[in-house]
Amino acid sequence: MKNLSPFCTCTDTQCPLNPANHENGCAPCVAKNLREREIPSCFFNKTDGAASHSVFSFEEFAKSVTGR
Repeated sequence: MKNLSPFCTCTDTQCPLNPANHENGCAPCVAKNLREREIPSCFFNKTDGAASHSVFSFEEFAKSVTGR
């Protein structure tokens, strides 16, 4: 399953769920984020001010997208 997530923009390669650290693609990261009611950082990375995020909640993502 190599190269399953070539679009991943996550820079946290220390995270065990980062696709660079296993052969399961994005699924483990997405599952963890859904459990914790969060959005994966790769989605935040596509918004303005992505580097300033430390909270990855649905609400924070909505603010990032809408600019509020």
